[in-house]
Amino acid sequence: MKKHLAYTLFLIFLVQKVCYFVQVEAGDGFIRTRGIHFMLNGNPFYANGFNAYWLMYIAADPSQRSKVTDAFREASSHGLTVARTWAFSDGGYRPLQYAPGSYNEDMFKGLDFVISEARRYGIKVVLSFANNYESFGGKKQYVNWARSHGQYLNSDDDFFRNSVVKGYYKNHIRTVLNRYNKFTGVIYKNDPTIMAWELMNEPRCTSDPSGRTIQAWATEMASYVKSIDRNHLLEVGLEGFYGQSTPQRRSLNPGFDIGTDFIANNRIPGIDFATVHAYPDQWITNSNDQAQLSFLNKWLDSHIQDAQYILRKPLLITEFGKSSKDSGFSSYQRDLLYNTVYYKIYSSAKRGGAAAGGLFWQLLSEGMNSFGDGYEIILGQNSSTANLIAQQCHKLDQIRRIFVRMRNIQRWKRAKAARRGVWTDRNKGRRIGN
Repeated sequence: MKKHLAYTLFLIFLVQKVCYFVQVEAGDGFIRTRGIHFMLNGNPFYANGFNAYWLMYIAADPSQRSKVTDAFREASSHGLTVARTWAFSDGGYRPLQYAPGSYNEDMFKGLDFVISEARRYGIKVVLSFANNYESFGGKKQYVNWARSHGQYLNSDDDFFRNSVVKGYYKNHIRTVLNRYNKFTGVIYKNDPTIMAWELMNEPRCTSDPSGRTIQAWATEMASYVKSIDRNHLLEVGLEGFYGQSTPQRRSLNPGFDIGTDFIANNRIPGIDFATVHAYPDQWITNSNDQAQLSFLNKWLDSHIQDAQYILRKPLLITEFGKSSKDSGFSSYQRDLLYNTVYYKIYSSAKRGGAAAGGLFWQLLSEGMNSFGDGYEIILGQNSSTANLIAQQCHKLDQIRRIFVRMRNIQRWKRAKAARRGVWTDRNKGRRIGN
């Protein structure tokens, strides 16, 4: 009886919420935002997905592209809807960008293939423009390029401040946005397969803990992206640490002071949705699983609430996971973490809240052991975790289907009322019957 009552109340709530959605009618396949929700072709969109940073790197070698295809096929068969990956590889081995403005066509064709396969399997992609860290070049490579051209730079954080470096980065943005996909024939900035752009993977500027440097940089770069591409959503790439704009929230941070500000950075015009990462096993290492889960619950609750009531934007949990390299690891512990994240998302989504999905770190295909970092999920091997992932996809899809059904009912009612109005106007003043 309680279950039926809860379901009835849920339907009543959705009827109220659907009135908010019915005005969104765009059917061009692009993900958009309306208030605290993602929308796709006029219906709510929930992003249960995965990270796979390696997609372009692997796809650059045609003989290895089957691994990319396998990843998307497995993801699609489990109901996953979004993939987050890198649109950068700066300098070093197998680069996308050899030097500022000089590109490796084989790598770009790899990224073309990734997008085309995502499209084939009905998966949207989030593409990141640069890395905070040294892997795949990162901000360090950009700074070194500028140094080799006569710029005197003190730290890698000059990536965010130096005009020459910012010019290199803007050129990369422009190049990616205007890339013509050799497989689909669609320019990236016009491709609805792409859900969103990300300014940087986990930007950090420890030389300016006030947050002013990253705030100014993200404001400038968001404006630049939007000046070229108004079709796609944009996010900063934040881990979610609170800054000086909300001192009362800083106690929730796991002891990090890295120059980002979850509230201020996500309030920037042009930033369409908020992101948060969740790695309690990395962030509070000298603690047991119970303490880590306690932290995770508070971390997610605060960000979901702040996205809904302060930012008024959707929230995507763009990275989370638990490493098999942790001391005393068991798949049960990993599943507990996944369950916690997924429950927070589902609980918010079914109430029409701001949490719109989660992307686990990371998905691998069979035969990719060298890419394993402890967090990898191979859907065919991790049966219990794979089941959780599939169940979450199903639950979020059920919410979407209910919204669609309710929206169609509202449409039918409006059409019926309109027909009744036409009939009344036509028969006004006529005698009906004897």
